[in-house]
Amino acid sequence: MRLMTWTAIWIFFLDQVIKFHVLFNVFGLQWDAVRNPGGPLPFPPPVDVFDPYLRLTMAWNRGVNFGLFADFDMRWVLIGVALAISVAVIWWLRRTGGSKWTYLAGGLLLGGALGNVIDRLLYGAVADFLNMSCCGFTNPYAFNVADISIFLGAVGLAFLSDDGKKPA
Repeated sequence: MRLMTWTAIWIFFLDQVIKFHVLFNVFGLQWDAVRNPGGPLPFPPPVDVFDPYLRLTMAWNRGVNFGLFADFDMRWVLIGVALAISVAVIWWLRRTGGSKWTYLAGGLLLGGALGNVIDRLLYGAVADFLNMSCCGFTNPYAFNVADISIFLGAVGLAFLSDDGKKPA
């Protein structure tokens, strides 16, 4: 459990520090412009980091993955779902245990989920800005460190946990 807790803390911290740096230093946004839950949020011009492979492109996500359901005010529902999943993961791993990899995966998922919860509380939307394209394919979507962590944590929990069962 300690590994899961520390992983979640560090992922949460890393996600928030990177978001703060990109929003307020790279994009040069002002706090008053982003502290507007439910209202319009700024979309600064993209910043090429390693064109065309990595661009910082602001995308405020009020919905779920890939901006689905962004037209509905689902902020509180999504915060509730993220917190419920976080509690369920903690309960499950406390009850069943697991390897260090399982706890690491749980920490990745928890840290990422809580990072996106804070975004929804502060800004009313998740701050997505990483945009990666390659080999003639232009990716229209943006994501953040929390999204990467949630994905890796969910995949890790799905494939690394054995629920205490031994192979036959």
